[in-house]
Amino acid sequence: MGKKVQERRILGIDPGTTVMGYGIIEGKGNNATLIDLNIVSMRKISDPMEKLKQIFEQTIAIIEKYLPDEMAVEAPFYGKNVQSMLKLGRAQGVVIAAAMYKNIPIAEYSPRKIKQSITGKGSASKEQVAAALKYVMKSDEPLPKQLDATDAVAVALCHFFQNPALGQGKSYSGWDSFVKQNPDKIK
Repeated sequence: MGKKVQERRILGIDPGTTVMGYGIIEGKGNNATLIDLNIVSMRKISDPMEKLKQIFEQTIAIIEKYLPDEMAVEAPFYGKNVQSMLKLGRAQGVVIAAAMYKNIPIAEYSPRKIKQSITGKGSASKEQVAAALKYVMKSDEPLPKQLDATDAVAVALCHFFQNPALGQGKSYSGWDSFVKQNPDKIK
């Protein structure tokens, strides 16, 4: 008998405090299939702490609905606006906390790494990433209007392509794992 090919469901998240994109793919062998992609909009919420609560609750709901084996999240990037980076970092932290609460292993990828793994070009635009995803995922569906959703699928697909062994690099299976791998961050 041949070796059974392992299936794994990956949740990709493009964190944000106004719009959070998410995408779920299922990988089997060298093939990935799109399960769903969508956004969570927080445009109508003005309180920044309420937005973080919404991000946490919605991430938990997505995890409970799709039961992913792994999660990949886009790391905040340094731009000219420090306040924007701080808000993105908070959103990412809440997403990571939700995954850790549900014991989902997490991997983090830089925007450049994600774009490069999907398009071959680290400086690709959101539109180029979305177009490349249509090709890679062999989809005839029209692109969603919210490119945060396609960015999230790109995060999941990047993780699928990288196929990191869990527990290495920036993958954590829980708080204990995080603390063991980052003793310098604990005071």
